[in-house]
Amino acid sequence: MTTSDRSSAVLLAVSEFLGREVAIDELLMTLVDRMATALEADRGTLYLVDRGKGEVFSRAAHLPEIHEIRLKMGQGIAGYVAESGETVNVPTTNQDKRFFAGVDEVTGYRTESILASPMRDRNGTVIGVVQLLNKRGGSFAREDGEVLNSLARQAASVIESTTVYTQLFRPPSEAREPLPLADRFNRIIGESEPMKLAYRLTTKAANSDATVLVRGESGTGKELFARAVHVNSRRKDKPFVKVDCAALPATLIENELFGHEKGAYTGADQRAAGKLDAAQGGTVFLDEIGELPLSVQGKLLRVLQDPEFERVGSTKTVQIDARIVAATTRDLEALVAQGRFRQDLYYRIKVVEIRLPSLRVRGPEDITRLARHFVAAAAKRHGRELPRICAEALTRLTAYPWPGNVRELENCLESAVVIMDGAQMLPEHLPLPERTRLSPDIAPDEGEERERMGRDEPVPAAAQGIRTLEEVERGHILSTLEQVGGNRSLAARLLGIGRNTLARKLRGYGL
Repeated sequence: MTTSDRSSAVLLAVSEFLGREVAIDELLMTLVDRMATALEADRGTLYLVDRGKGEVFSRAAHLPEIHEIRLKMGQGIAGYVAESGETVNVPTTNQDKRFFAGVDEVTGYRTESILASPMRDRNGTVIGVVQLLNKRGGSFAREDGEVLNSLARQAASVIESTTVYTQLFRPPSEAREPLPLADRFNRIIGESEPMKLAYRLTTKAANSDATVLVRGESGTGKELFARAVHVNSRRKDKPFVKVDCAALPATLIENELFGHEKGAYTGADQRAAGKLDAAQGGTVFLDEIGELPLSVQGKLLRVLQDPEFERVGSTKTVQIDARIVAATTRDLEALVAQGRFRQDLYYRIKVVEIRLPSLRVRGPEDITRLARHFVAAAAKRHGRELPRICAEALTRLTAYPWPGNVRELENCLESAVVIMDGAQMLPEHLPLPERTRLSPDIAPDEGEERERMGRDEPVPAAAQGIRTLEEVERGHILSTLEQVGGNRSLAARLLGIGRNTLARKLRGYGL
């Protein structure tokens, strides 16, 4: 196998993980395994550079004896490579003064030969080191160094695509503690206690086949966590199929889920499979399950109980092997009390419940981490130099209550990156309202308290089932769209609003 072939084989082995919500440690360990195999090394280690503390630390390694290695920049072969940016081939450690024997003394492992190469990001900055130990059958050859250089470039590209990358560039003022090594998921950022709980539950849910309910406000990342459950489960190589229960009228959602037979209704000129068919062996993600019509809830309950269903217009039973992960922003308990959500279905879907915290309760540290990540991602996407967020801008970001949560923060920072000039992001670049309150007359804490108090007050029997104005408007708009076959221009004219206004409302509904 040529140098190019061996390098390509490793890249292909990890490309399936990129951009997915896999556990980052799993992704990086796959890299180490493949590189050690490609170059016939006994062990491999992937070090990352913690510039805030001036250290390199092992993030993925064949290291059963200890949890982690931390070296000062310049210390040992890995520290030397991180500091100098040079590839190093050590045929025998007995004759190289750069070798640090302290790790062998702790682990009991005997290092005889080393091959190490720097990982550089697209700007040429060394972000880590790939180090291989003890070539089987002898020392590492010069050609092995060429292969490892190529693999190190690929590994750097992989790391740049993950959410761990932006954390490597924290300033020394924020480096009181080492970089966290929690079992986080790619594309999901945060180390607050509520997020750590969500990570633990996600990991446990992924290791089972239990039905999962993800709850949280709009913009908190419910779909990211649903995908994380899937891609870290035994079903990860099978389809992940999303069904937005709020996006379709009640008359169409059943067909969307279960499919139909030829002749089931006018226009059904051929048999069509539903989303459950498409998800065989994989996962069905039911977004906004609180919007599912009662008539369809019964059929979904049967899928969870048996599991089987019939397509629309058919009496033939279809067996289904698919996991159900649901998400909602709604108060399902209130919907059950109002008779708008089946109690038996409610208990079936919340076997494992993952509650995602709103951004305003996650704390300034999580907001800062997210801000740095979104700024770096936006700068890369728009071809801009990476700006620095000034202290005043960070203060404004952490003081704002973020009613739109992480999604709103991401959009805010992308806007700032696009419109700003210079190398520093200032408060005036942030498209935020001057008055940081959730509503004109209710502050965030007051609003949450009043909402809790309102839920505790008994609802008179005559008032059961009363819908909010937003629900009434939404139902009327969707009903009108259904009656005109989805023609938005006609629907807008009948509703007495402009087409742009209709489009804006539909976007607000998540459609």
